[in-house]
Amino acid sequence: MIRVLLADDQALVRAGFRLILELEPDVEVVGEAADGAQCLRMVGSERPDVVLMDIRMPTMDGIEATRRLMAAGSSARVLVLTTFDLDEYVYDAMRAGASGFLLKDVPREELVAGVRIVARGDALLAPAVTKRMVERFVRLPPPATGVPDVLRVLSERELEVFGLVARGLSNAEIADRLVVGEATVKTHVARVLAKLGLRDRVQVVVLGYESGFVQPGATDHPPPSC
Repeated sequence: MIRVLLADDQALVRAGFRLILELEPDVEVVGEAADGAQCLRMVGSERPDVVLMDIRMPTMDGIEATRRLMAAGSSARVLVLTTFDLDEYVYDAMRAGASGFLLKDVPREELVAGVRIVARGDALLAPAVTKRMVERFVRLPPPATGVPDVLRVLSERELEVFGLVARGLSNAEIADRLVVGEATVKTHVARVLAKLGLRDRVQVVVLGYESGFVQPGATDHPPPSC
């Protein structure tokens, strides 16, 4: 059973999400919070697997609440809710440790699928939205020459996989690009996350752009130079 906590300052929004999620046999809504501070308290008492987190809330916003949850070592996965896909705060939420985001007007089936995806430890981030969002809101460092120091622990193939994940490609797309099996890609991704101490693919996206290893608008990353 997937335990879900709803954090949104609008009661009608919470009621709508509750109605949708409680129709699913494998999902249980364990509580509702009207702001980030209340969300933190309820995560401690209710132990949800997933928090559907609004960004703009009174008292404490969703970004700060997410940051504090991650700092406290919470096992809850945060799925951010936003009103439009280019919300500048979405990137901040990614940096804070959110595992992905959904639009508030997302179709019912996508909301349910998103909760399940995040609950099983995967990230939910549409590649097209990621690219537009990062291009608009991230202040990039100068283009990297060679491999940034933080990535030097990776092998050449792991660097290649890192770059493709950071650009938003799925395991299937990476497998097709590299002409390998999806199981092999999953192994590479797991090693990348472990070596870099990253929580999930969302953090790969953030690190890829912030380090300058991936540049907005690039269609292919240049071969790594160690």
